[in-house]
Amino acid sequence: MTKTRFYFFASLIIFITVTILLLTGSFVLTEPLYNGSTIPMGTPLTWLGIMSLPLAIYFGVERFRNPTKTYKLLSRILKFSLTLAVLWVPVSYLLAGNLSFSFSEKEVFQGGQLAMKLFWGYTYGVVILPLILLIIHWVLKLLNR
Repeated sequence: MTKTRFYFFASLIIFITVTILLLTGSFVLTEPLYNGSTIPMGTPLTWLGIMSLPLAIYFGVERFRNPTKTYKLLSRILKFSLTLAVLWVPVSYLLAGNLSFSFSEKEVFQGGQLAMKLFWGYTYGVVILPLILLIIHWVLKLLNR
């Protein structure tokens, strides 16, 4: 098995596992990262899952790794989406003010309702962007047949 295939399957397995944990609301997500920690296990797990999606697409679709003229922009956008995924925890921490990403009804920005809306928009965007790129790839593949 080549390194590329290994990275693809590893990323895909991580993404699927984290997605299942999130969809089922597993208790693992709320467990502390270590004894005495206020950081839930869901934070690093979700972060891994968010980063693994663009990585799985990158390693799974050869045209994103070696872009042709048509794929140069798409490849750059995919790399940008990976950058956004890597920055998910720092940006979310700045918005929430804590690593459990909990928000309140405060009037202040950090940890308030506006920050919560930005957090959810950013989180959805980080997941949706690589999926849109994958759909564009599939459409281009169908059109080039």
